[in-house]
Formats: sequence, structure tokens, C-alpha cells
Amino acid sequence: MLSQPAQPQTPDLSRRLAKLTSILDVAKAMSAERDLDLLLPLILFEATKVVEADRCSLFILDRERNELWSKVAQGSKSEIRLPVGSGISGQVAQTGAVINIPDAYSDPRFNRSFDVSSGYQTKTILCVPMRDANGEVTGVIQALNKLDGGSFNAEDEELLLALGAQAAGAIENALLHEEINRLFEGFVSASVVAIEARDPTTAGHSGRVADLTVSLAQALEHLSTGPHAHVRFSPVELQELRYASLLHDFGKVGVREPVLVKAEKLYPHELEGLRARFQLARKDLQLQSYRRRLEAVKVRGDKFIAEIEGEEQELLTTELKKLDEVFEFILTCNRPTVLAQGGFERLHELGQLRFDDANGQAQPLLLPREIQSLSITRGTLSPEERREIESHVEHTYRFLTQIPWTRTLRRVPEIAYAHHEKMDGTGYPRAEKAIPLQSRMMSISDIYDALTASDRPYKKAVPHTLALDILKREADSGQLDKELFTVFVEAEIPRRAIHEKKQG
Repeated sequence: MLSQPAQPQTPDLSRRLAKLTSILDVAKAMSAERDLDLLLPLILFEATKVVEADRCSLFILDRERNELWSKVAQGSKSEIRLPVGSGISGQVAQTGAVINIPDAYSDPRFNRSFDVSSGYQTKTILCVPMRDANGEVTGVIQALNKLDGGSFNAEDEELLLALGAQAAGAIENALLHEEINRLFEGFVSASVVAIEARDPTTAGHSGRVADLTVSLAQALEHLSTGPHAHVRFSPVELQELRYASLLHDFGKVGVREPVLVKAEKLYPHELEGLRARFQLARKDLQLQSYRRRLEAVKVRGDKFIAEIEGEEQELLTTELKKLDEVFEFILTCNRPTVLAQGGFERLHELGQLRFDDANGQAQPLLLPREIQSLSITRGTLSPEERREIESHVEHTYRFLTQIPWTRTLRRVPEIAYAHHEKMDGTGYPRAEKAIPLQSRMMSISDIYDALTASDRPYKKAVPHTLALDILKREADSGQLDKELFTVFVEAEIPRRAIHEKKQG
């Protein structure tokens, strides 16, 4: 049996098929787009094309405020908001019915004020609801002026409704994506507040490190030579890097607060105990002096009281002065400075000093643990305390790995984990040499800000130039990425980060 030859398609059928195919194609594009600022113009462009209109507007329904709003309306540069039920778009949003007006100026529902203010002449209007998968109206698409000069027909209504249904789903996804982003932003901001509440003297550090690191990442786009040439970070990767930088110190919530904010080698309660001991030693010297005076009077007689008083007062003054000098030396040792040559030896000698307590028992003026703390050669932390501080990286990693990050942000824990590693393997906590590029950038930013940040109880701020010299020494010794440091200096990343912060 012979098959019938295929009937040739009519021009109208071909045009309709092309439009339906276009709607399917744009539906795919819309479903992949998560940025509302990019999605809305895409919808308008396709809506204008599919119904052959001069321009289109798109309004999204804000149920909480019971109004329509539009970021994009062709022919308007500002955001538009109008109550549901007001105007043609408001009526479509309220009733869910299509409004097709062949002659705008003869229809009482049309408000001419926009034409008057813009100089545009509206002739024909097609306004359709956008419905989600549940059939609920989520917005409105409005097309103006059919290009062929005629009216919008039933086919235009059908096509625009089909496009609107696809657009409704895409917009819902984009809005949900924005909500998730705001959720992450809120969580990260709250986490930074929690970090800085533990140590107010470091307030702003996490934010500055994030600004520096992101600026350094953006500066790599301009490199054409070297190991980092042509490195490019997408907006999502920059967001991942910013989150990792903001949260790099979150593990400090797991470090004991006295250790975290330790400004001197002795804790405040230890210094107060030491001060009280010196006060007792002072009273002991005075008591011994008065005892010697009584004994001297017994031996030498009353007529030598004045002479005895003078001798003992001179001796007591000398002894008290020596005791005060010892205490001042201890206060000097207590500060986070490097002791002069011989300082540690003198501390151990002072450990031999004794005084009598209220029971007449000899007690050491300096306790062994105090001598050990005062003998710290650099900073204020003992080796055990430094290990506790360094453990914040492990706490950070454990905390961040508990968060169900999206696929695009899944490397946040790994990037934050390695920010104290060194390229020569001398860093912590894993002493690894293979460090992610993002972590290497963060290391430079972290050290720079720690050096240049405003004065803290345990250190003075370092000038910009000196901070760069310190970083250069670490880069030259193989601890930091030398090429990244070069970009950090040549691109003036600290100045650039401040500028971009202000611009933002």
C-alpha cells in the first residue's frame, strides 16, 4: 500500500511551530538561570518576540504586601510597584483572567498617565497571568503594541500563557535560590559575629581577610605569565572563597577564652596572686626590721634608740627598694616582648628568693610555673597554649563539614582548613605542602591583616611597608606563594580591597 505524501506546512503553521519551538528552547534556558537579574530580561525578550510586540513588562506578585512589583519593564528605568487590583496588570493578578485590549485609549481600564510621562503611545495591550504548577497566579506579563499594527489574537494569548507558565516556574526557582543565598549570608554573618564576640580586639579581621582574598583572586585575571596566568574565578567560586575567608577562624569558639585573649604571659589571676605574695614579702621585711630594732634596743640600751632607728630604716628602705625592683623586672618579663640577654637566667635566680608567711614558714617568692610562663621567649603563649590556639583550625574544619553546603560551595571547609599551612611543610595542622590556591591567597591576606590591624593588648600594629617586608621574607623562604605575594604587592591589594569595599 502506497503511503500518502506529507502535506506541505502552511506559512501560519510553520510560524506557530517555530514559536512553540522557541518557547521550549527558552524554557530550557530559563530553568538553568538562577540569577533573577538575568532571568527577567530573558523572559521579556522572549515574550516580546513570541507575540511580536513592541515591548513587554513583567510583574511579580508580592503576597505579603498584596502588590505587584517589577524590576524590568521595557521603557522604564525604575522599579514599578502597584496594588493588586489596580490598573490592568493589577486586575489580571486579582482575577487570573486574560485581558486583551485592541484599542487602549477607548478602554476605561487603561491609565494614560504612563504614556503622558514617557511620551509613549499605547495602542494594543495583552496582559496574561503567570501561574505556577499549582495554578496559583504568581505574576503578570503585559505586552504592548502588536508590531504589524493589528490586535493581539487568541494564538498570542495561548503562546504568552504558555511562556508565562514556564516563566513562573523559573522565577520561583530563582527566588528560592535568592532565599537560600540570603540564608547562607545570614548564617555566615551570624557566625562572624560569634567569632568576634569571643575576642573583640580582633573585630573586623574576618571581613578584612575576605576582602583582601577576593581582591587578590580578582587580580589574577590580569596575569598573562607565570604559574597563575589565566586563572579565573567564576562569581560562584568567588562566593565560595569569600565564605571560606569569613569563616576561617570560626573554630576559635572552641578555644578557651582566657587563652584566646591572653595579653600577657601570666593570666590576670596569676599576676594578682604574685602581687599579693610580694605584698606579704614586703610586710615580712618590715616585721623583721621591727624585730631587729627590739633586739638591738635590748642589747644596746634605750639611749641608742635614735641611732638604731636610723640604721634599720636605711636597711629597710634598701631591702624594700630591691623587692620593688624585682617586681618591676617581673612585670617587664610579663609583657609579650623578647627578654634581654641574661633575663631568663635572672628569673631562675629569683626563684631562690623566700619570705616567711603568717605561720613563719618560708615560702618561694616566685613559683616554678610562674618562672616557666615568664620565660616564654616570644609572645605570651606557652607551647601548650599555642597548640590550643592552633587547634582552632581543626575546630573550624569539623564545624564547617557539618554544614550541608551546596555543590558550588562544597570546598569551603577544605579552603578554610589549609589557611595556616606553609608551602615548605612547616605550617599546621597537617604540615602539608600541597595547599589549594585559594588557601594560599588567604594565608597572605590573613598574615597581612594580623600584622597591620590596630593595636591589640599583646602586640602593636605594624606599618604597611614593614608588614610587606615580613611577608616577603616568608615568601623568599618558601613558606608563602612567592608569585601570589608579587601580585599582592604589585596590584596594591590592600588599597584595592578598601576601594572595592567602599564601592560596594
